[in-house]
Amino acid sequence: MPHALAPAAPTQPPPPGARRGADKLPAPVRAMHRLGLVRDIDLALHLPLRYVDETCLVPIGRLREGEPAQVQGVVRDCRVETRGRRQLVVHLADASGELVLRLLHFYPSQQKALAAGQCVRARGEVRGGFFGREMVHPEFRVVAPDAPLPPSLTPVYPGSAQLPQAYLRKAVASALARAPLDELLPAGLAPAGLPPLRQALQALHHPAPGTPVAMLEDRSHPAWQRLKWEELLAQQLSQRLAQAARARRAAPAMARRPADLASRLLEVLPFALTAAQQRVVAEIEADLRRPQPMHRLLQGDVGSGKTVVAALAATVAIGAGWQCALMAPTEILAEQHFRKLVGWLEPLGLTVAWLTGSRRGKARQAMVEQVASGAAMLVVGTQAVIQQDVSFARLGLAIVDEQHRFGVAQRLALRQRLPGPAPGRPGLQPPAQGKSPADPPPGAGAPLAPHLLMMSATPIPRTLAMTYYADLAVSTLDELPPGRTPIATRVFADGKRAQVVARVRQALQQGRQVYWVCPLVQDSEHLDLQNATATHAELSAALPGTPVGLLHGRLPAAEKAAVMAQFTAGALPLLVATTVIEVGVDVPAASLMVIEHAERFGLAQLHQLRGRVGRGAAASACVLLYSTPLSPAAKARLQAMAETGDGFEIARRDLAIRGPGEFMGARQSGDALLRFADLAQDDALLQHARELAPRLLREHPQAAAAHVQRWLATRAEFLQA
Repeated sequence: MPHALAPAAPTQPPPPGARRGADKLPAPVRAMHRLGLVRDIDLALHLPLRYVDETCLVPIGRLREGEPAQVQGVVRDCRVETRGRRQLVVHLADASGELVLRLLHFYPSQQKALAAGQCVRARGEVRGGFFGREMVHPEFRVVAPDAPLPPSLTPVYPGSAQLPQAYLRKAVASALARAPLDELLPAGLAPAGLPPLRQALQALHHPAPGTPVAMLEDRSHPAWQRLKWEELLAQQLSQRLAQAARARRAAPAMARRPADLASRLLEVLPFALTAAQQRVVAEIEADLRRPQPMHRLLQGDVGSGKTVVAALAATVAIGAGWQCALMAPTEILAEQHFRKLVGWLEPLGLTVAWLTGSRRGKARQAMVEQVASGAAMLVVGTQAVIQQDVSFARLGLAIVDEQHRFGVAQRLALRQRLPGPAPGRPGLQPPAQGKSPADPPPGAGAPLAPHLLMMSATPIPRTLAMTYYADLAVSTLDELPPGRTPIATRVFADGKRAQVVARVRQALQQGRQVYWVCPLVQDSEHLDLQNATATHAELSAALPGTPVGLLHGRLPAAEKAAVMAQFTAGALPLLVATTVIEVGVDVPAASLMVIEHAERFGLAQLHQLRGRVGRGAAASACVLLYSTPLSPAAKARLQAMAETGDGFEIARRDLAIRGPGEFMGARQSGDALLRFADLAQDDALLQHARELAPRLLREHPQAAAAHVQRWLATRAEFLQA
């Protein structure tokens, strides 16, 4: 759109992908390219980190030690001295006194510029030296004696070593003059008191003297508020546009029949559904009956019973003649789902297929052929379920568990790879129970999109539900099944490790099972393995006669499965493991968990790990061992774990500690989800944008589309992942 795609400045690099001759570009231009500063609008929205006040000069005689200041004077003397190291010493004087400028690292060009007789303007922090007041490595430039002072504060931009501030300031100022910053939205829609966009950006790049710097740096200035509101509005519009685009697509309408698979499953389950589960199942079934693709998130705390809800959704799809795929981020979690579903569905005559990365050769090929022919109606696995060689005959429902663990970029890839049903393909097999599809696929027309159900045991705080998940329908399991026991959480310094081992010994003597979890250290699988192995050896020595299992990510899949099977069966009373057991593992006899170096885990991860115990009738406990010193964030995480077991409160605190980008896995995408707005501070702006977005799309659709393109461009897809 013309509002967004401004002509590139002559000094700007070509768009990504146009690499021919890029190596011949000047180093600063290549550095700007790496920062994504390609279009004029990119530079206009590249805002300062802080500001320097160069609008006034301080006489040298009035300088105060410890304070930054700007001076101007004439160079009396410039020479290289050797006092332990070579340094450039410059004596600068004005009518009120003399100051030493000391450069410990310098270039010949700097020595030449600071020759005696030059008029120099320098800025830095003043400190006392052996030869009087001095500035070490000040910013300086040669000026005419009557050179005017800048009319505004000097911006300091995010940059790199190859991108000097002076170069970046000129590039930003030039782009700001050219960038298409005219108002795209009808007048009167912005919150009262906020300046127009061009005026706001001008105020942020070149603040007038007297502008409260604190308001600029804490982003409370009206100019900042305008940018935040525009960004939040673009985000809300993007979500609603994605929602509308899905509503225009067709999906299989799945109607239940009396005595169908879902009803039969309810009859054979060894437990009754909670009221929350019944409500959520009804919400999902209502979506599946519609001819538009479901886009629903099922959230529920650890142990709230999401898997059985997913099983019921799968049986609705299969009963209507459609295939279902259930994907999980780890093989252990996928296998846990597989075992549960086999136990529930095989008695009904359904075969549950298993497809993971570790399944290769003829076994994998046979499974892929069953999926392609439609013989396999339910497929459980990891991302291997949607690899290039896997083709579904009539995929009608995709279920993604722990969807946030895939990261934003991975979730986006999953959705792009999800194949839709293939109407009219020959060789489609009827459902396993022998009934014809209640909603047979049409023989013509565009391919149907599968319904999508995402699940998460990390509840979504309200502000995230209003922004990043605004295009999702959300179902919440806010009730735990009966029989779940509260988990007592205790926090101990590592110095009390011996007492913790004694507590483990006591639990084992009482016939209880215990997890001992070791951290992932510095994102290194190798160090993680060393840590787990050392802990396994230590506990084996401290608890002679007790079989101690070891489970980590580098074990072969068959060995991991064997260890988990032994622990589940009770043959291993103590399991030393890494975070591979974070989600999905369900061993009711395990009632004590020790998490070593708990300060290294995220809050959501700690809550997930804690949820591996408390699944049986015995009183359960979680012990958090930490090493000092604790960072403020680590202290806040451990305090939250000790104070509450409520997953929604945990999620709220986690968002406050980490921010939305890390909370959602955005770091894996390489793009910040919101550059300017802060969900913890900008609730009023968010509410305004949320209320305005549908009206703007309804009454001014072209302006809405132009606004989204200006602000999000290619990043819009990440906000829909």
